Amino acid sequence: MRAVIIDKPGEIRVGSVSDPTPGPEDLILKVGACGICGTDLHIAQGEFPPTPYPIVPGHEFAGEIVAVGSAMQQGSGPRKFAVGSQVAVDPSIFCGRCTFCRNGQGNLCQNWNAIGDTVDGAFAEYVSVPAANAYLLPDHVSLREAALIEPVSCAVHGVHRLAPRLGDTMLIVGAGTMGLLLLQLVLRGGASRVAVLDLNTQRLSLAEKLGANSTSANIDELLGEEPLGFDCVIDATGVPKAIEGAFKAVKRGGKFMVFGVAPNEATVALSPFRVYNDEITIVGSMAVLHSYQQAVDLVSGGAINTQLMLTEALPLDSFPHALDLVRQGKGVKTQILPNG
Repeated sequence: MRAVIIDKPGEIRVGSVSDPTPGPEDLILKVGACGICGTDLHIAQGEFPPTPYPIVPGHEFAGEIVAVGSAMQQGSGPRKFAVGSQVAVDPSIFCGRCTFCRNGQGNLCQNWNAIGDTVDGAFAEYVSVPAANAYLLPDHVSLREAALIEPVSCAVHGVHRLAPRLGDTMLIVGAGTMGLLLLQLVLRGGASRVAVLDLNTQRLSLAEKLGANSTSANIDELLGEEPLGFDCVIDATGVPKAIEGAFKAVKRGGKFMVFGVAPNEATVALSPFRVYNDEITIVGSMAVLHSYQQAVDLVSGGAINTQLMLTEALPLDSFPHALDLVRQGKGVKTQILPNG
């Protein structure tokens, strides 16, 4: 089959690899769509430490089942998998044995793996996945929409971590895919006012269409509307300077969430006195945890405006160009359609 192969950081090609075969508890999918995210950029550049090379990337995906492992063929009930069924896939692979897994914190697994991040993923015509990670899709959800479920599940976990209160004011820094998904979730969750900060005016326009109460490229302008600061501030950029700038917008007694993926070696300077004196809570949110089915339900129920979120759809051979679009901040969610 044909697949995107990153031989080592900076060396990307589309070539042939062996067709996957299912283990007893696996499924083989014909990939319908696979989205590109910031983690893929980090993997391509060698900035995601868990990744081994060579690797076939791609962790935001959905597809059609074309083969079912022997142990899964006798299944029954709502999670019975049959050839021809369409599924979205949680890429997370937890060991189930370490301290964190036993405490229900699988996303912090000491032996953490993920499809497309540490094992071959879905920028390919076909991909093997554990059946336990597959979620059957309602008929009305397209495979392009379903490939958006993984980032939605990350945003759901982020909102769980932040635990905002009804009526909170919120600032989201970064109007990329994740910032716009978080915007839709917190508005639906009862925020009284949501502001969005970004330097990209086209993305700010999208934020307004999705319901943002105010948008700006200048944080001081937004603080002029909320002089005491915001109850909750979310950084969805991973950019150290943006994180430092956003911290000043947290209201006393408020919460600050680092959601964006910064480079592994990055550092920021925050005032420990202010954390103490203003009783600011700082939280992080990493990937997916007990949030995938909720994301399926939110997407299938229309809570996410997939029409505005899904922009470019490109063939497998255009993967390098698709990466460039994401680097340049063009569009929102760029996807690869490996089978046309």
